[in-house]
Amino acid sequence: MQLIIGNRAYSSWSLRGWLAAKHSGLPFDTLVLPLYDANWAQRRTASDLAPSGGKVPLLWDGDIAAWNGLGIIDHLDRRTGGRHFWPSDAGACSFAASIAAEMQSSFQALRSQCSMNVRRHYPGWTVDADAAADIARIDALWCHARARFGGGGRYLFGAWGAADMMFAPVASRFTTYDVKLSEPAEAYRAAVMAHPHMLEWIGDAMQESWTLAIYEF
Repeated sequence: MQLIIGNRAYSSWSLRGWLAAKHSGLPFDTLVLPLYDANWAQRRTASDLAPSGGKVPLLWDGDIAAWNGLGIIDHLDRRTGGRHFWPSDAGACSFAASIAAEMQSSFQALRSQCSMNVRRHYPGWTVDADAAADIARIDALWCHARARFGGGGRYLFGAWGAADMMFAPVASRFTTYDVKLSEPAEAYRAAVMAHPHMLEWIGDAMQESWTLAIYEF
């Protein structure tokens, strides 16, 4: 398989796709296309990115294309027998799928005011009321998942899974912008940031030479 991603430092969507590919245990190669450089417009229309409309991440599995976080997770879940990404308990699985979908489609204020940048830390960062409401909603979702379903481990549903991959860029944002969380949510944020796959991603991001002013403050 080949996974096409953007800059590790900034691309939250790429992080989700890469975490899913790593979690699958299947072999894959990674192709990094630096966002917004001189060749970006040309790359966006290239045949290898055409199925996703020129967006990353895009996973090629032979002649099968899967893109977007949940699309890649769904493809890899089926490729690994449908037992690798979601909780086995029906109630937990339903809740995990629902909050993963909410993450993919919501929280625009938080996204716009706290863009992902795994190489930076901005203590004392302030957000407006809309972003604060997004943070409160995420905190509540994390606390509910941990309290009801997370007793078997450190993550939302015990074991590391699809919902954690979808929220991993948010944990990164909360770290970068020094967001204050409830105690259970803070413990979960720390657990996500300490996951070996997250540490590998951040380590690789630190080695990237590209800097984009729109993500640096």
